[in-house]
Amino acid sequence: MTIITKNEAAHIADAIASVAWADEVVVVDSESSDGTVAIARRYTDRVIVRAWPGYVAQKNYAASIARHDWILSLDADERVTPALAEEITSRLAGTPEHAAYRMPRVTWHLGRWVRTTDWYPDDQLRLYDRRTAEWTGRYVHEAVTVRGTVGRLRAELEHFAFRDIADHLETIDRYTTYAAQQMHESGRHANALQLAFHPPLAFLRNYILRGGVRDGAVGFVISVLNSYYVFLKFAKLWEIDKVHGSRFTVHGSGSGSGTAKLER
Repeated sequence: MTIITKNEAAHIADAIASVAWADEVVVVDSESSDGTVAIARRYTDRVIVRAWPGYVAQKNYAASIARHDWILSLDADERVTPALAEEITSRLAGTPEHAAYRMPRVTWHLGRWVRTTDWYPDDQLRLYDRRTAEWTGRYVHEAVTVRGTVGRLRAELEHFAFRDIADHLETIDRYTTYAAQQMHESGRHANALQLAFHPPLAFLRNYILRGGVRDGAVGFVISVLNSYYVFLKFAKLWEIDKVHGSRFTVHGSGSGSGTAKLER
């Protein structure tokens, strides 16, 4: 199994502990400054430090140096539950029916597991045969592209995405910059109607259609922040078009942790 990291000292030990049953654990670190590497080396001798080339390239590199063809890709802020571990080992004990497998991911935020809004079931394709699959994408929402069929596991992958609302807002700011740049390079544009209507529609979908109301204040806060993600993404796209133009570029260092499914 593989994990990519950048300054994940608070998470890496628990992440590796959750996959202690794996044949090997490969950690590829992007020059952390907080002790991530030293902690990881207490649990595995497969720790490699290399410069950050982007999410897709780093995850594909980690898979390429693994000793086995079947890869479980884990983010440092995720945990494999015993039930999920049992399901994975059972599927790989014989000849797997599919070339890759998705699994539902549940996020812990504001004191509870969130199984509503756009955040759930948040299926993640993380178990795959590297001979027929690889990571693809650009700045955000990287994904595994599979040449073959994809199955689905039932047990959940646990996600500890944010420390608090402040951390959540920092993540939104970072990822909306990447999302806006990606949309800009794909030829998309933003206007006042999108800024006015997409965010409230996103809130209604999260809070009403996808059950955020059932989570009370927590569901309301997450629904508002998900709609804010949509607003900020389109606002930054508008800014690129109207202010920066072709001079706009994305800056920032990488991180091993993925985010919850904020919004697309």
